[in-house]
Amino acid sequence: MIRKSTYKVRVVRREALHVHDEFGHSLMLVELEGEPLHYEVGVAGEFVSRRSVNFHDRIGGSGPMQGYAVTNFQYGSVYSKFEGNRDGESKLTTGTWKTYRGTGKLDNIKGNGTFKVTSGEVPGEFILEMEGEYEL
Repeated sequence: MIRKSTYKVRVVRREALHVHDEFGHSLMLVELEGEPLHYEVGVAGEFVSRRSVNFHDRIGGSGPMQGYAVTNFQYGSVYSKFEGNRDGESKLTTGTWKTYRGTGKLDNIKGNGTFKVTSGEVPGEFILEMEGEYEL
């Protein structure tokens, strides 16, 4: 089943360390929480919460990122891993995600797809658009 969802995510914690090997090189660990702007209610019921932890390796605002997310619903949760790349000029992050665990009604979930992250209306806020296939 192909599904699309959109979330507004906000930075709740960010730690940055400068590498000092070249100008603008930093490593960041970022924690975000989110809420749906658009999603279809499925077998696991209503949305409850979404949290992700991301690792970024950037030079001048560009570079790879990877992380983990858990999305909790009324009757189950889904855990996923993701990786992508941020373009410092456009401030656009794109990548892929894949589920690795589910609980409750999502116990046997398998899924993967793509994502895009754009800047939100205020600093520290982003719009996450996801598309992919799920199988239970």
